[in-house]
Amino acid sequence: MHGVDTAARPFVLVWEVTQACDLTCEHCRADAVRRRHPDELDTAEGKALLDSAREFGEGQLVVLSGGDPCKRPDLQELVEYGIEQGLTLTLTPSGTDALTADRVEPLAEAGLRRMALSLDGATPASHDAFRGETGSFAATMRAAGTAREAGLPLQVNTTVCADTVDELPTIRDLVGDLEAVLWSVFFLVPVGRGEVLDPISPERAESVMEWLAGVADAAPFDVKTTEAPQYRRVRAQGDRSTRGDDGPGGGPTGGVVAGDGFAFVSHVGEVYPSGFLPEATGNVREDDLPELYRGAPLFTALRDRDALEGKCGACEFRRLCGGSRSRAHATTGNPLASDPLCAYEPPGYDGPVPGPNHP
Repeated sequence: MHGVDTAARPFVLVWEVTQACDLTCEHCRADAVRRRHPDELDTAEGKALLDSAREFGEGQLVVLSGGDPCKRPDLQELVEYGIEQGLTLTLTPSGTDALTADRVEPLAEAGLRRMALSLDGATPASHDAFRGETGSFAATMRAAGTAREAGLPLQVNTTVCADTVDELPTIRDLVGDLEAVLWSVFFLVPVGRGEVLDPISPERAESVMEWLAGVADAAPFDVKTTEAPQYRRVRAQGDRSTRGDDGPGGGPTGGVVAGDGFAFVSHVGEVYPSGFLPEATGNVREDDLPELYRGAPLFTALRDRDALEGKCGACEFRRLCGGSRSRAHATTGNPLASDPLCAYEPPGYDGPVPGPNHP
């Protein structure tokens, strides 16, 4: 967490600058469409949002996401403005032919910190089928080369579900070949189009995380998981040095989960704990973003690891892990419930743990 006080500021703030995208990815949280929404935040409102992000503090990390951010003609202007405000900006564009050197190089020159591309298959056939667009794999490979030539560090994002899990070892090799600095492995949350995909079982997820821990130890790139904070538990169980006087993790909280170190602003300005936990707490058009993050009841509840229910509430790793609040919400309607992807059984746990009502 790099010393970030997650009660005061998010480690990661994601702004979905648009839902427009030329791809029809099977897992898409946003149910992206081809055209931009007429009510999405305009340039002036986007700059005001970046001003609000700056109030969290110098260097606040802001991820410009989508849809495909490159569908916005003012993308470069927004990046330049955010950099001028002292923000750290990264970009998650779609792998399409629109991601040319003419688009990437000016963003790199403006000070963009990193570009993230998605690889959800190890071959053109499997990736393109998952992304719903023939040629997406080739376009992604070209874009990765363009980023490298521009001196822009590359992150690779991969979705883990029943359709992709067997290809992870080969995708890992591609991540290395692309000279990526980070592999972000996203464990499916059933929202948006992702509702029609089959997740892997908790037992398979556990084995995948154990495998990822080995990859992280050996690979030239870093590994992180998204919506799978159990990965921190898996690593802690394999390395007792991560345990401290305050229990597993050695501190009051662990890493980022929805609402605790993470916040999301939609294309129309709604503020969520995560794009995968779409319960709005307000809108940046009328509300102060830092005040929502610090004080909205849903955010404060999600930061209280002692408020977790079920297995997560009884788990000795709850401060280090906390479970996916987004997956709990998607499957039960209660963001404080247990994460159904977790296979771990806390010692002595034999039934539900009472908790506060849904905030």
